[in-house]
Parts: sequence; structure tokens; C-alpha cells
Amino acid sequence: METADGLRARLIDAATTLLDEQGEAGVTLRALAKVTGVSAMAPYRHFADKAALLGAVAEAGFAELAAVLAEADRAEPAKAALVSQGIAYFRFAQAHPAMFRLMFGGNPGCAVQPKHYGEAFAILSRRVASLTGGDPGPATLAAWGVVHGLSTLALDGKVPAEDGMVRAAMALVADGVAGAQPRSL
Repeated sequence: METADGLRARLIDAATTLLDEQGEAGVTLRALAKVTGVSAMAPYRHFADKAALLGAVAEAGFAELAAVLAEADRAEPAKAALVSQGIAYFRFAQAHPAMFRLMFGGNPGCAVQPKHYGEAFAILSRRVASLTGGDPGPATLAAWGVVHGLSTLALDGKVPAEDGMVRAAMALVADGVAGAQPRSL
């Protein structure tokens, strides 16, 4: 017999598949019950409404992104790790466009919990801090802004979805971060 935690995880996985295949509009508690073969009310035991379900799906996406960034961060030297993180972030966005948009889209119907968001950001921030002697905050935002912007532009078809473009941009960021002198504005 399936445990409550097991069913919840299976529902999140199925909702992620629905999101990939049909977009956010296709993710409903009724559709979720149908594809998982549970009663129409079973998903409501785990998610109060669609917003709670989408929040759980986005949270799973942030956990996956954090794992991808942690793996990419193993590259050496430190500048290569920052570039590797950028490429991993970009590839995640290209592989999971609907998930990426859900995670960062500011959808008021999505109840995202920030735990894994913070984990993903912390991985980037620690790497940036290893390259600069000052406050990593501004440089971390710059690095994130570059890779997030390129990821979004590629998803929107405004720039080619090519790793080389991201590699070049993140190498510039890494060089800038490593050579930056701490200063206040």
C-alpha cells in the first residue's frame, strides 16, 4: 500500500509531467487524479487547491535546479565553476521551459515556498564570494541576471539557445567578478 508521502510525491511528479506536456493550464487537480488513477478527491488530501499544487511543483523545480547547480559547481578553478553553473542553469531552463516559467513567473496563483529557491541562490552566491573579496550580493545578482536573462530570451526565441553564448557571457561575468574591487555605491 502506498504511503501518504509516496502518493504526494507521485502527484507532484505527475503534475510536473502535465506541466511539461500541457502547460500550466493543463495542471488541474481533476486531471491529476485521472492520470494517477486515484479518486477525484485524493489530491485534495495533499493540496488545498491548484495554487498549493503549483507551489509544490515549483518547489520541486527549485530543488532540481539546486542539485544541478551544486553538480556544476564542482568544476575547477572557481571561474570555471561559475561558468559551469551558468550553463547548467541555462540548460535547465531550456529542458523545462514551463517549469522555469512557473518558478520565476511571479504567478500569484502559485504558492511557492522559498526554501529551495534560497538553496539555489546560495550555491551561486558562495561561488561568487570565492571570486571576490567583498560583499558577493551585487556580483551574485549580476551573474544571476545575465544567465536568467539569456535563458528567458532563448525561451522567447529572441536569441539562439546555444551553450556557447552562455559560456562566453558567463566567462565575461566571471572575469569581471574575479577582478572586481569591493566598493560601495
